[in-house]
Amino acid sequence: MLPRPRNLTAALLGLLAIAAVSMSMMQDPARQNPAAPTQPNPDRAAVVRAGLDYVHGLYDAKPELIERSVHPELQKFGFYRSKPGAPYQPSPMTFEQLVKLAGKWNASGKRANAESVKRVEVLDLIDQTAVLKVTAVWGIDHMQLAKFDGKWMIRHILWQSHPPKKQ
Repeated sequence: MLPRPRNLTAALLGLLAIAAVSMSMMQDPARQNPAAPTQPNPDRAAVVRAGLDYVHGLYDAKPELIERSVHPELQKFGFYRSKPGAPYQPSPMTFEQLVKLAGKWNASGKRANAESVKRVEVLDLIDQTAVLKVTAVWGIDHMQLAKFDGKWMIRHILWQSHPPKKQ
């Protein structure tokens, strides 16, 4: 049995302090996730580079960037809308289909340009696996990466078109 605190106020203040520290750690990604250190991390840079290669492969019609950053055994699945208000449609895709798409999706330069959104967020990073969230003109991609022979490659992608804007 634990000893009873002599001062209930002191005990409650102690519990509040513990809760506050715990909450601040949960909200601070650098404390919550050792993948977000203040020191430069070559793995982190390589993971972000893979995400940017994916986006630029499509934006700049450069399939070689897809081949450089995406594993040939890619599993990609997503949901898109053919027009605003339409229901989401499922969309599976293979590595070969993605490489082919990269060569033509924005070949005219009308779908994306230098000003188009291309945000890559590292959600988790450990020594062999990582998770990214990529935001681009077509929507949001959640990616799982793995290190193969020392090189970070995108292995899985789950994505969807941007959700409808709230009125």
